[in-house]
Amino acid sequence: MISEEMYRLGSRRSSIRELFEYGKAAAVRDGAENVFDFSLGNPSTPPPEIFTKTLAGIIENEEPCSVHGYTSAQGAVETRRAVADDLKARFGASVSPDRIYMTCGAAASLSITFRALVSSRDDVILATAPFFPEYRVFAEGAGASFDAVPPDTENFGVNLDALEKKLTDRAAAVIINSPNNPTGAIIPRKTLEGLARLLERKSAEYGHAIYIISDEPYREITYGKEVPYIPAIYRDTVICYSYSKSLSLPGERIGYIALPDGITDCDRLYYAICGAGRSLGYVCAPALMQKAVARCAGAVSDISPYRRNRDLLYSALTAFGYECVKPDGAFYLFIKAPGGDSVAFGEKAKARNLLVVPGDDFGCPGYLRISYCVPYGVVKRSLPVFGELI
Repeated sequence: MISEEMYRLGSRRSSIRELFEYGKAAAVRDGAENVFDFSLGNPSTPPPEIFTKTLAGIIENEEPCSVHGYTSAQGAVETRRAVADDLKARFGASVSPDRIYMTCGAAASLSITFRALVSSRDDVILATAPFFPEYRVFAEGAGASFDAVPPDTENFGVNLDALEKKLTDRAAAVIINSPNNPTGAIIPRKTLEGLARLLERKSAEYGHAIYIISDEPYREITYGKEVPYIPAIYRDTVICYSYSKSLSLPGERIGYIALPDGITDCDRLYYAICGAGRSLGYVCAPALMQKAVARCAGAVSDISPYRRNRDLLYSALTAFGYECVKPDGAFYLFIKAPGGDSVAFGEKAKARNLLVVPGDDFGCPGYLRISYCVPYGVVKRSLPVFGELI
């Protein structure tokens, strides 16, 4: 027997991936210089030089069986120690290496965490819109119900009033993604403090912890605004991290889950994470990448090209008459669809080989995501098309 649910997921790509594949075919058909592909959040700056040199040094100088062999299921202890040291150095965080689980990137981190927290189909994972569309897939795959909180379209922060109405005694966790995909918004400290008070009150009312799952692949990609360290504001926070964006390593699949000291049911939760990793087959993250990130944990790729692209796009599009909030982080611009129909505008743009993602799958119809992690020349050449479409 074949799973109908898995068939459905596999036979229908996400809207992001569908556009990405279309862009590759259009580049062959029409020439790459005539395709303006803003579909995929694929970093366009190289890894930092220290990472490249470190990787080469490991391969050239270390014993091959050690480099490519299995590590402990939860990750090599030296890697987990390096991650804990980096969190302490940058945020003053107290995280034990024994409460860090190395993963194959943020998708694995989230899938494992959801599975660890969910005990019943009645359990609910909540996300504040707009959100990464695969959250729903990961949550439902873990056996949970998924509930989207309506967006705050003024600032794209957290709509606390709407969230409170959604919180029931079956709420297991709330996902926070700051800087945000698809908006680039950074949630202000004041909003996070309000969120913490709300979850503390509801946790006490319902007699169990409601966790924040902090999805942090864009933590280092910011343009001058503070990204608050959420566990310092709310104790019951699980960190899900990926080096895909900070080190420009999306194809290498390396990240981690971290449980800060003092989190409720810390030991049981960590063993549940280990069990979920085992159940899902996410054990022993790539050994070579573990060795490399252990020695480059605090390094960051050059993000100045993203800032340059952001500034050009934002100034040009707002001058044309597009409406959007200027992003403070990540590499996305979230614009209001002219005419209000994001799908119709997306198809109109696609006919001109301008590929932007409708906001419907992000839980925010009427908007479009532009991934500006592309060469500067692509941004410049796309501007006349944007101007003609409004």
